[in-house]
Formats: sequence, C-alpha cells, structure tokens
Amino acid sequence: MLPIDPGADKGRRAWVSCPGCDDEQGCVTCEAGRTCADHWRYLLSTQGRLVHLQCPNCAHLWVWDSRFGTEGAPRS
Repeated sequence: MLPIDPGADKGRRAWVSCPGCDDEQGCVTCEAGRTCADHWRYLLSTQGRLVHLQCPNCAHLWVWDSRFGTEGAPRS
C-alpha cells in the first residue's frame, strides 16, 4: 500500500469514484450525488482539466479527466 502523499491536505477534497477500492458502492449519499463525509478523495493538484487524486482509504493515486471546459468545443 502506498503512503498518503505528504502534500495531501484534507481541506482540498474531491468526490470522485476511486478506481482502486470502489469504497463508495452502496453509500446512499454518494449514490444520490451528494458530498459524503466518508467517501472523498485528496485533490493533490490540477493541470488544466486533469485532476490528480489520492484515495485516503486505499492510497490509490490516479489522474482523472474532469472534461471541464470541453462543452461546446469544436471537434477535430
């Protein structure tokens, strides 16, 4: 298991499904699309629309494409 990133700050959180442990499955709050007190992720950094996250439950690190700002963009 990886350690939690030393730059992780509980004040910078995101509510995205963890591909490592899928711990939010069966949570009524998460399934309703609300922010859950138990199933959040550390938001480590962002680069444009890419968000770098870490799960506090399983310590999985991943990059998530938020697709922010792509609505209405011309397709190539």
